[in-house]
Amino acid sequence: MTRAPFRIANASGFYGDRHDALREMLTGGPVDVVTGDYLAELTMLILGRDLMKDPRTGYAKTFLRQLEECLGTARDQGTKLVVNAGGLNPAGLADKVRELADRLGVPTRVAHVEGDDLRARPGWGEGVLTANAYLGGQGITACLRAGADVVVTGRVTDAALVTGPATWWFDWDAEGPERPGYLDPLAGAVVAGHVLECGAQATGGNYAFFAEHDPRTMLRPGFPLAELHADGSSVITKHPGTGGVVDLGTVTAQLLYETGSVRYPGPDVTARLDSVRLAQDGPDRVRIEGVRGEAPPPALKVGLCRIGGHRNQVEFVLTGLDIEAKAAHVQAQMDEALGKHRPQEVRWELVRTDRPDAATEETASALLRLVVRDADPELVGRRLSGAAVELGLSGYPGFTLTAPPGKGAPYGVFEAAYVPQGEVAHVAVLPDGTRQAVAAPAVARELEPVQPPSPPPPLPRGSVRRAPLGLVAGARSGDKGGDANVGVWVRSDTAWRWLAHELTVERLTQLLPEAAGLTVTRHLLPELRALNFVIEGLLGEGVASQHRFDPQAKGLGEWLRSRRVEIPEVLL
Repeated sequence: MTRAPFRIANASGFYGDRHDALREMLTGGPVDVVTGDYLAELTMLILGRDLMKDPRTGYAKTFLRQLEECLGTARDQGTKLVVNAGGLNPAGLADKVRELADRLGVPTRVAHVEGDDLRARPGWGEGVLTANAYLGGQGITACLRAGADVVVTGRVTDAALVTGPATWWFDWDAEGPERPGYLDPLAGAVVAGHVLECGAQATGGNYAFFAEHDPRTMLRPGFPLAELHADGSSVITKHPGTGGVVDLGTVTAQLLYETGSVRYPGPDVTARLDSVRLAQDGPDRVRIEGVRGEAPPPALKVGLCRIGGHRNQVEFVLTGLDIEAKAAHVQAQMDEALGKHRPQEVRWELVRTDRPDAATEETASALLRLVVRDADPELVGRRLSGAAVELGLSGYPGFTLTAPPGKGAPYGVFEAAYVPQGEVAHVAVLPDGTRQAVAAPAVARELEPVQPPSPPPPLPRGSVRRAPLGLVAGARSGDKGGDANVGVWVRSDTAWRWLAHELTVERLTQLLPEAAGLTVTRHLLPELRALNFVIEGLLGEGVASQHRFDPQAKGLGEWLRSRRVEIPEVLL
């Protein structure tokens, strides 16, 4: 089968994304497949807790509400839908989709993919709530080949929502299980999938240079789609007339999001990010080409979520003079009040939002945040809230709280494990109910080390000005378990010659002191004029543990851009 281009779109980047995006993508222009990504580390914990309350749940309920409005349109157009909204119960969601189709009178062939749920596998230890392998796209391919109109999956990689349909469309795996001839095209599909997976982040959402564009255009960015070709090259674009922008910057930013080294490993293929080339292909069109692929690693990543304990938070408002003395006073009072019942972890953070001689009370105030954790819910609940509230008439002058303390709540811990690909029973459940086992791909036993590229020649010395890094560099940051990544890029070769030498690991830790003492690795991506930094352990035990003020490191890149450095005047 040779058909091109294959138009594949995204209508969801997370559980809770814009409700009407599915309708927009189905009615805004022709598409062959619409995908939806509903899962993240935190989402799996939320769905796990849902499943504990009701074993019939465990999936993203919002997809059904979207589908009720759009299933008829999708079937009339012949557009396939592929979503990972099945979460922890893809079979349950597939049944609900069939019930919905019957109620609406819209004939629909529904299939689902399972096998990712590894909770029953021994060896995980105590307290595991979810254990899900990140499957590839082969099960999706099998479902589409069997004629499915809607494919529901559980935990697959985000890019699998594109690699599975693309393999079906182009028949890439016709060569057989060794598949050497389509590793490069498949890697191209992975890169396109990585750009699409977060929805409007590819079309101007969360974009460092948003202020350079017409603010009316950026109010409501459209969702992205890819025109994918048989050789794995693609064009990222959006439907005509929708908001936002697709340019080299928006695509570069998303390529850097939540990545690590230049090898981007997945269950289908390992994509080489250092081979990616971008080119503007017209208004709101960016071409991606040159992507090289290598065999996938022998092991599948497994995301484990546990209940790590219980957590609570109190925010004290400190107003006016003597802010630091007030903070020290209330800390001492709380230490005294908790006494022998002090929680296992106690963290204080003074956030100086106050200004001198402020014109409003709010801008004259700082926040003192107390976060506690313990396995015993009582120690972070009533004992803590009682100790805080009882200071109401005996604390610092102007004592007040942003809100009364609650009971405390359980928090989750995310960790990654790995199991051999061949030990995971990847299964496609076809529209007729047939269960088709999906064979594991040929994997790489050993990959040659990547030779890091040399940085470009530095700029000649010249006059500099102390200014925010963000005047010349964009950034996007995110989380992978307890690690954070910060991708930084520039838009000219001259700026790249400066950035590659200026922003070393040592310099980064000076600009982001919270990273000092942690392991930081820098990766060069010359084709993108970009650096990617991985900061290990910055996020503690992952987003669900709420270790930091910014638990997913979403604002980390913007903090970096706000820091002042010596920038050559030729760049300003």
